Amino acid sequence: MIERDILIIGGGPIGLATAIEAQKAGLSYIVVEKGALVNSLFNYPLYMTFFSSADRLEIGDIPFISVAPKPGRKEAIEYYRGVAAYRNIQIHLYEKIESVAKQGNAFISISAKHTYKTKKVIVSTGFYDTPIFLNVKGEHLPKVRHYYTEPHEYAFQKVVVVGASNSAVDAALEIFRKGGDVTMVVRGNEIGRRVKYWVKPDIENRIAEGCIKAYFNSTIEEIKERSVVVNTPDGIREIENDFVLAMTGYRPDFEMLRSFGIQLSGDGKYYPAYNKETMETNVPGLYLAGVVVGGMDTHLWFIENSRVHASLIIQHIQSQIKLTH
Repeated sequence: MIERDILIIGGGPIGLATAIEAQKAGLSYIVVEKGALVNSLFNYPLYMTFFSSADRLEIGDIPFISVAPKPGRKEAIEYYRGVAAYRNIQIHLYEKIESVAKQGNAFISISAKHTYKTKKVIVSTGFYDTPIFLNVKGEHLPKVRHYYTEPHEYAFQKVVVVGASNSAVDAALEIFRKGGDVTMVVRGNEIGRRVKYWVKPDIENRIAEGCIKAYFNSTIEEIKERSVVVNTPDGIREIENDFVLAMTGYRPDFEMLRSFGIQLSGDGKYYPAYNKETMETNVPGLYLAGVVVGGMDTHLWFIENSRVHASLIIQHIQSQIKLTH
C-alpha cells in the first residue's frame, strides 16, 4: 500500500499544477494518470492551435515560450513534459483508479497496479475521454470516428462532419484542403459562436462558395455502410459517404464521479456539488479541479481559468491537515 497526504487523479495541466502546489506546501502526493502525460492534449488533433496565448497556459510559475502568438499541441506537450521533469512530479502513468472509498479519516483508492491510502483525493480528470454519442443506427460502424487526429486518411474521401464547434470546423477545413469531399451536418442554424475568431470567417466563406457543403438545422438519422441519411429542413437526404466524424463534444465521466460519492445535479447538466471557495465536494476531503467541475457545460472551464483551482485546494488541504496535528 502506498501512503501519501494526497492522491491526484489525472495528469493533465491542472493535475500537474496541483502537484506543484502540493510540493510548495510540503505535502506528500502522487499523481495517477490512466494514459500518457497530459493525455487529453496528446489526443488532440496534430495541428491544433490553442485559443489561449502561451502565458495563459503556464503552470508552476514556469514560463511557456512560444514562437507563434497562439501555441499548438506539440509546443504544449513539450512544455508540460518539461515542467513535469523540472519539478520531478511524482506520477504513475497508464494506471486507472478504479475505486475511491472513504474509510474513517482516510481514502482508500484502488487501481489494477496499486492501492493508495491518502488523507485527501483530488479529481482532475477533464472530459475529453468520453464522447457524446449521436445514438443513431449505424453509429458503431468502423467508418464512424468521435476523435479527429489529422486529415491525411480522409484525402479524396467523402466525409460527413457532424457539429459546428472548433473541433468540427478544424476537421472540415483541414480535410477539405487535403482533397476531401466534406459535408457538414449542423443541428443549429449557424457555425458555433465560440469557434476561434480567426477560423470562423474561413469556414463560413468556404461554405458560402460551395467548397464545403453544409446542412443547417439538420440531424443524422442513420449511418449506413456507403451513405448517411440526414434529416434536413427540405426533407430526408441520403448522402454518399466514406467516413463520418461525429464532432459532437465530450463529457466528464459522470459514472466515475457518482461511484466516488459525488452528488450531481439532476437538471441535465450534471453539475457536481462543490464549494467554489475550496473546491471540496460533498464528500469531505474529496476535491475537484479543472474542467471536470463544469458538468455538461464543458466550455465554461479551460486551462487558463481553472489553474487557480490548484492553489485554492492546496491552501484548504494545508489548513485542514494542520488542524489535525
